[in-house]
Amino acid sequence: MHFREAIPADIPQLQVVRHLVKENILSDPALVTDEDCNNYLTNRGKGWVCEVENKIVGFAIADLSDHSVWALFIHPEFQNKGIGKTLHQMMMNWYFSQTRKTVWLSTAAGTRAEKFYLLQGWRQTGILKNGELKFEMEFADWICH
Repeated sequence: MHFREAIPADIPQLQVVRHLVKENILSDPALVTDEDCNNYLTNRGKGWVCEVENKIVGFAIADLSDHSVWALFIHPEFQNKGIGKTLHQMMMNWYFSQTRKTVWLSTAAGTRAEKFYLLQGWRQTGILKNGELKFEMEFADWICH
């Protein structure tokens, strides 16, 4: 496994991983365009990937503009190998090296993602209008985690 910063040339492989997930499935794959991905990687924040045999099997993207986690997805065949945890740590370390503002994310209730974020120290702070759970992480909680 090889972890590195994501670059725009990775976007086609990021889209493949995003569309293979079994949870938090996009209702319409066209909702997240390549242009969106590029904007989050180059203007709004930063991303990281995990490669296995030169194939991207997971990625994470933090959004400094909205102070959120825009994406953290792992190819279903590569789950439970520590990839998500490593990508999460890289993303969060970078995020809090840039700002001390509380970061948030949302995910569907009753998912593996919900359990994952709770194990990483996130606090559930509400429910969004779309029914997803809202989680937050403060700088002090990350440093102590």
